[in-house]
Amino acid sequence: MGVIGREVRREFYSIGEVCDLLDLKPHVVRYWETQFPALEPTKNRAGNRVYRAADIELIARIRELVHEERYTVEGAQQQLDRAAGSAEGAERAREALKRVQIGAVVSELREVAELLEPPG
Repeated sequence: MGVIGREVRREFYSIGEVCDLLDLKPHVVRYWETQFPALEPTKNRAGNRVYRAADIELIARIRELVHEERYTVEGAQQQLDRAAGSAEGAERAREALKRVQIGAVVSELREVAELLEPPG
């Protein structure tokens, strides 16, 4: 099942795992890192990006703003700036991650249901 459907529990995740979890391409995440100052993953000794739970929640919130609420990158940045440092902003990021995870589970369940349907 990969990372999808699991809660974020480990301390560090690779960009590939984050992309699998949030249904994004790595180049999109890397681009967002250049556009959203709050999104600044650390790098490990090998120089690879490593993401913490807070980073993943922020990426999920950005994804929600850009892909679902249809904000431009600039508009999404303004929304994040308004919520920065507030408990509400952090909660919205956590909820965005939960919605992505639930959507992924539902999608996987639909695929399984299709496989189990009798032919014809």
